[in-house]
Amino acid sequence: MKKGSTGCGLVLDRGVDTTVTITEDIESTEIYLNGEKIAGETSRSVVESITELPLKVESVSDIPIGCGFGASGAGALGTAYALNHALSLGHTASQLNDIAHVAEVSNGSGLGDVTGQAHGGILIRKTPGAPSIASVDQIPSKENEVYCVVLGELSTKSILSNPKMVKDINYAGKEAMSKLMKKPSVENFMICSKEFTIRSGLASDRVMEAIETAESIGVTASQAMLGNAVFSMPSPSQSNELDNLFSEFGTVLKFRIRTGSIKIT
Repeated sequence: MKKGSTGCGLVLDRGVDTTVTITEDIESTEIYLNGEKIAGETSRSVVESITELPLKVESVSDIPIGCGFGASGAGALGTAYALNHALSLGHTASQLNDIAHVAEVSNGSGLGDVTGQAHGGILIRKTPGAPSIASVDQIPSKENEVYCVVLGELSTKSILSNPKMVKDINYAGKEAMSKLMKKPSVENFMICSKEFTIRSGLASDRVMEAIETAESIGVTASQAMLGNAVFSMPSPSQSNELDNLFSEFGTVLKFRIRTGSIKIT
């Protein structure tokens, strides 16, 4: 509950839709992602912390997997909320958010995504921890457009289990947060995020090339953490040109900032 990360990030308007099925013919819990059976350790941990019943968890993602978009956190949240509804458990949102956070941390699939996703917007996590205990704030923002290009996968667990990389991330993160809090604006967030990307040593040559290409037209871009992807929030007058430039690196994905939190349908 007390573990997590500090930092600042965007919550996007798309994510993961999760359905749970509980019937007598299901003998053991099965996890599916986009129709494929997976181990799904994080979502499985959510299930095991809520019920002993065997069930089927089916998640469909419209965000990239393993690329820094917080898909595992979204899947964990969806599983918790779906189970609460299906079993009429009566848990509060705060309890479900914390269950998802603990599952993420214990499986090494994330540290701060669930806290961000539970609040929405451009969230500043001032202290680490589960959503119910972390000290948070927000950078006021409209539902700005976010342009992303994915350059490949990057394992969150492989980074979080590397002591040297964690040390470099923590050092660069403290500097970035200090600078951000002096001027908590959308523009400064992008600048601090880019500087963090460079100082943390997480960016590949291809990531840096995409960031520098955006800079050539006066647009600040950064790396999605922890993932091999680049994002930016261009002004309307720059969006078409950035779209064309990013398309040289891969398929350009377009989102908006989700200023609310969790959507239940």
